[in-house]
Amino acid sequence: MAALHERTDALSWGRVHRFKHALARPAFSDELPLLLSAREDRTVLARGLGRSYGDSGLNENNILIDMRALDHVREFDVVNGVLDVEAGMSLKDILVLCAQKGGAWFLPVTPGTKFVTLGGAIANDVHGKNHHGAGCFGNHVLSLRLLRSDGQMLTCSPKENTDLFRATIGGMGLTGLIVSARMAMKAVPGPWLESEDIRYDNLDDFYNLTAQSLADWEYTVAWVDCLARGAQLGRGIFSRARHVLSTRPAPPRSEPRLALPISFPNFALNRVTLAAFNAFYLRRASRRPARNVVPFENVFYPLDAIGQFNLMYGRRGFYQYQCVIPSGGDRDATRALLAEISDAGVGSFLAVLKTLGDKASPGLMSFPMAGTTLALDFANDGAPTLSLLSRLDAITRAAGGRVYPAKDGRVAAADYQAGYGQWRDFVRFVDPGFSSNFWRRVSQGTAV
Repeated sequence: MAALHERTDALSWGRVHRFKHALARPAFSDELPLLLSAREDRTVLARGLGRSYGDSGLNENNILIDMRALDHVREFDVVNGVLDVEAGMSLKDILVLCAQKGGAWFLPVTPGTKFVTLGGAIANDVHGKNHHGAGCFGNHVLSLRLLRSDGQMLTCSPKENTDLFRATIGGMGLTGLIVSARMAMKAVPGPWLESEDIRYDNLDDFYNLTAQSLADWEYTVAWVDCLARGAQLGRGIFSRARHVLSTRPAPPRSEPRLALPISFPNFALNRVTLAAFNAFYLRRASRRPARNVVPFENVFYPLDAIGQFNLMYGRRGFYQYQCVIPSGGDRDATRALLAEISDAGVGSFLAVLKTLGDKASPGLMSFPMAGTTLALDFANDGAPTLSLLSRLDAITRAAGGRVYPAKDGRVAAADYQAGYGQWRDFVRFVDPGFSSNFWRRVSQGTAV
């Protein structure tokens, strides 16, 4: 059985939260029942590649099970595009496997990084730039094997252990250990995409471009100048893409071309440097779209080209704020969020705006809803940063929205519970042997 090691270096991607854990790294899945039976009075939580930003992947003074070595392929039906792999396999390695099998299959949904495990993608029910057409990751999970703390290994699917299946998708790793999963892959003509980048002037332009693009383009998203204000509020670059057949040879596998060796000083991100970058970045795109054929890495994973890009926010780390505002009041609420951020004069080079579709996930606790989602990084400056995030919470709450647990590290229990009205139903499926800092924080204050 894998030994437990007391560690303090199991950090989330935001690097704000620093806790002590007992960490185990099993090499084979048959070690997992032994680890669970030996946990004594401590709770456990699975850990993948550590790309959750806040505290949903942390379990202070308790056990983390590092799943990365559990990455074996159980079966790949290349005729029907059904993939069965262990939960520790990364999306990167799934993409490599697809390329090795001829490149006819691709991830049906992918977040903005390929350095995420399959189990993490299911536990957070990740979404991508094609939510309006494909929904969430959970929409493509055919079945999964779930190990509970009492030793039961359960097969969960839309037809078997259905309620537990729904609770596990988007369940933040709290319903048990996802050991493996079967998923339906997406048929594609190859590794290339046709893409366009369009510079636009304000938030209304963003919504107009979105409306014009959803029918014909699989992937849409916008980068936003978070410092713009007044008539230019919400200006940015709108990007859209779709898979395309190309006679070009397959692009080489992309690895990080640059890695930040140390944390930036905290003063490096300020209004002056941010304004300079935003002005430069805006000029890279034309108002008249020019179509390009590019490798999929360019569209889906631009930040993966920079290893440890999270170090740019300084030693104190950073918070990411991602919320979704439901359709109807999303335009006004998004305008209010952007105005609040612009007035504060803070933010990051990465500010992402996108609309989400109405395709419901099977996940009971899935984050997306039809409406608009905004994601933005904030260097941790202590009380001023937390105050700004609380003001953004108030706007989100008033509009009937919610924050994304995979990105959160400080939202109040009352706000979380208001945003996820089904959380009481979810409690019934939480395994008593599993917990996280996030869950202990957001499930308090009201009897379950």
